[in-house]
Amino acid sequence: MNASRQPERRLIASNKKARHDYTILKTYEAGIVLAGTEVKSLREGRASLVDAFAQERDGEIMLYGLHIAEYGFGSWTNHQPRRTRKLLLHRVEIERILAKTREGGFTLVPLSMYFENGWAKVELALARGRRSYDKRQALAERDANREIARELGRHLKGRTGRA
Repeated sequence: MNASRQPERRLIASNKKARHDYTILKTYEAGIVLAGTEVKSLREGRASLVDAFAQERDGEIMLYGLHIAEYGFGSWTNHQPRRTRKLLLHRVEIERILAKTREGGFTLVPLSMYFENGWAKVELALARGRRSYDKRQALAERDANREIARELGRHLKGRTGRA
């Protein structure tokens, strides 16, 4: 019985506004260095990526502004909710990311945080900020695509109903 197992992926938090405010060019999966009470709090789903961003510090990529609520049953060992956390990436990936961000106009934005096979991971995006007219254009395009899909669905339902 050699059944292939799909990797278990459980979402903790996502940053929906990031996809609206930025044009996503490439995504990376990064591990994150956490304290014990942070992991327990994440397992309860108590995290927010709203103001989070990543930057380089001493040749490593650090995550700033990630809010992980204090663990309810923690004692004096509890963590600080908004501390800076180190992201775990391969050296080659770090070099590529830093080369792009130094180029100018690019930033690192966390898109989501999840558990994969028991390990906490962050989906990090290399992104470029959108201007307001780009955002309006993206919204109009999304609405048009939704309307097209709706009409196509109506048309297909009409055909299957007659046959």
